[in-house]
Amino acid sequence: MSKSTDQQAYTFISVICSKQKELNRDLIEEAHLNNGCLPDWLQGTLVRIGPGMFSVGDTSYNHWFDGMALMHSFTFKDGDVFYRSKYLKGDTYRANMEANRIVVSEMGTMAYPHPSKNILSKVISFLSHTIPDFTDNCGNNIIKYGMDYYATSETNYIRKIDPNILETQDKVDYLKYLAVNLVTSHPHYDKEGNTYNMGTSVAEKGKTKYILFRVPPAAEDSAKATPALKNLEVLCTVPCRSLMNPSYYHSFGMTDNYFIFVEQPLKLDILKMATAYMRHVNWASCLKFCPEEYTLIHLIHRQTGKEVAKFFTDALVMYHHVNAFEKDGHVVFDAITYADNSLYEMFYLKNLKLEMERPGMSGKVFTKPQYKRFALPLLNDKEAKFGDDLVKLTFTTAHVIKEKEDRLFCHPEIICEGVELPRINYDFNGKKHRYVYMTCTDMSAISTKVVKFDVEEKKALEWMEENCWPGEAVFTARPNAEEEDDGVVLIVVIKLSPKVSAFLLVLEAKTFTEMARASLDVEMHIDMHGHFIPQLGS
Repeated sequence: MSKSTDQQAYTFISVICSKQKELNRDLIEEAHLNNGCLPDWLQGTLVRIGPGMFSVGDTSYNHWFDGMALMHSFTFKDGDVFYRSKYLKGDTYRANMEANRIVVSEMGTMAYPHPSKNILSKVISFLSHTIPDFTDNCGNNIIKYGMDYYATSETNYIRKIDPNILETQDKVDYLKYLAVNLVTSHPHYDKEGNTYNMGTSVAEKGKTKYILFRVPPAAEDSAKATPALKNLEVLCTVPCRSLMNPSYYHSFGMTDNYFIFVEQPLKLDILKMATAYMRHVNWASCLKFCPEEYTLIHLIHRQTGKEVAKFFTDALVMYHHVNAFEKDGHVVFDAITYADNSLYEMFYLKNLKLEMERPGMSGKVFTKPQYKRFALPLLNDKEAKFGDDLVKLTFTTAHVIKEKEDRLFCHPEIICEGVELPRINYDFNGKKHRYVYMTCTDMSAISTKVVKFDVEEKKALEWMEENCWPGEAVFTARPNAEEEDDGVVLIVVIKLSPKVSAFLLVLEAKTFTEMARASLDVEMHIDMHGHFIPQLGS
């Protein structure tokens, strides 16, 4: 192994595979602003979350997504940056800590009782996995309902948090308010304070369906307010094309008038999930990609809740929508897609370690992601002939071909490749956007640079630095900005050298050049997603 590769492998173990040594992590300190200065308008808190602990006692998680959730926050106040970090201390965390081993199963790691446990304990464990009571290890994203913020994954549980001090608060069960077993961790928000999300209801009253719902805003002065979820409103339901094999989805699209739901042929086998525990396999093994099937794209009217059109496209796997908008009688949506489900396989810790030590030796092929643009005509031209293209837009090469039995088949435009974790100026969510901020994953699932991509000019500005792993690029707009890219981009950067501090990078969004960086004298971790909360009045 070369010196460089050896260093990367060492760093991988230290920044990704953290062990129980950080059990009591509860940090707050001022970051060292050692280069440049922050704009005076940048006031607020960036809250981020991701896996942070991978071993408890003599047990370890198998998959990176499974690690116990670790929260980070960066508070910007009068030109200074303050860093805080705490574990999400929910039921899963407490149960694992009390037992000094992993006792709560995650998607890629099945937990079994210690061999010394009696038969009753083993029977109880078996029954709890047959009809799973999922984890509350909510390490995927930070979302907002009403005035409250929550840590979320994709189960029926979310955890309320105090974003100012990263305190873990109430455990909230979606099932108390809506019959959904799985819910996305990428909702949408409108300017009125409504939150829109969707979830899957499995075999409820003999039907499996996808449910889109709205959570209204809450009064700011309501100190004793009930959870905003109590007032949620179901907007529409979409029947699943298979009772016991619902599609997995991670996000959805929204414009002023429409929802876009992509029902992809990446499916959960519910019956296999019920028997996974006794078969000694994890729940993730019950997730199957079916390349022989088409992907369905459901276009749903927001006001009526009715599906106005259904489109087909080739089999794909999609995690992140970029944005969606309406233009000249079409709904256009952008998304990051894959040809298969290899991305999840790459994040098994054994595969990540092998790829860092000996690239290619894991035996797993990483399918490069593609940024695709789909154009959906709102009117089905009855006069069109078979083979005609129904898309009439000039700014995209995306097509929709009319096929037999009036089936509409989408052929998307490939905008670029090797990118993930897309973020936009959220003021343009549902509107025609020009700029997207993404990580670059050309050669592996770990990003080595970030990019500002101009989707009109098909040009990119990049930031990279030797021996760095930059994370998700979060755009934050200047107050009262008129131009789409008037603001800053906030990025947590992990250094590959164990002797060099990680840092928060602040880029000027227009030029994508460095404005400032704040170094941290703590061990940082690659995380998943985050949410910027502006200071009230800023």
